[in-house]
Amino acid sequence: MWIVLTFVSAFFLGCYDISKKESVNGNAVVPVLFLNTLFCTLLLSPLFIFSRYFPGTLSEPGIYYIPDVDFETHIYIFVKSIIVLSSWLFGYFAVKHLPLTITSPINAARPVMTLVGALLIFGERLNLYQTIGVLLTIVSFSLLSVSGKKEGIRFTHNKWIFFIVLAAVLGALSGLYDKYLMQRFSFTAVQFWYNLYQCLFMGIIVLLLWYPKRKVNTPFSWKWSILLVSLFLTVADFVYFYALSLPGAMISIVSMVRRSSVLVSFAGGVLFFREKNLKGKIIDLSLIVLAMIFLYLGTK
Repeated sequence: MWIVLTFVSAFFLGCYDISKKESVNGNAVVPVLFLNTLFCTLLLSPLFIFSRYFPGTLSEPGIYYIPDVDFETHIYIFVKSIIVLSSWLFGYFAVKHLPLTITSPINAARPVMTLVGALLIFGERLNLYQTIGVLLTIVSFSLLSVSGKKEGIRFTHNKWIFFIVLAAVLGALSGLYDKYLMQRFSFTAVQFWYNLYQCLFMGIIVLLLWYPKRKVNTPFSWKWSILLVSLFLTVADFVYFYALSLPGAMISIVSMVRRSSVLVSFAGGVLFFREKNLKGKIIDLSLIVLAMIFLYLGTK
């Protein structure tokens, strides 16, 4: 059940990547990210309201019920929101300045980072298939840098590449932290409160940093894709958290399968953004997919 839910989450995550690219394309990143966190919070608010003020409307416990949490739990969720928001800030700026067919495969390397984290933190050990998967991912990343040079993107001299890599590292850290959180707390409570905290943080950033300088920076324009970003992300995260909370769910497999969203976002880069140099990128992407297969086989 949890593996099927993870594939569903991957599909919506790919749709989220496409909508995010459209939203920040030629647009101010900070207000887009603020609206994303705001809409995500609003989409989850009905569950919070019904759980808190209309007892009996939602079954307790249930996948849609948001229970009360104590102060210690809020601290854990607060840390989660800082990690995710930092990853988003770096990731949004990178997506704005780089082709989707470059950023998506780099993000697809997150499962390997998560696997390494699981090895170091949880004491897991790589078997033969997993080792092959890691090596294939490293090779594919190297080949991807060659593809990027054809578009004037040098991996060692481009700060946006550094941004997307840092976003991927923070995303992998978030995945490891998710495993810890889902074993201890309600996944609906974690999702609602970390979105609310992010909304508050981004509101402060908008008021103090972006709004005073809005006339000299990239202007903000409303796009309906901004709403789609929040919708797709909320569904993707909800299904992901639920899958991770089920007995037997493995973060190494969940993280790997979820990154298969690269197939959806890569297709979006081709169909909607007419991105170039596809032949070389398809080879790189194929290696990443092959790496995921080996990682899956190694964790069966």
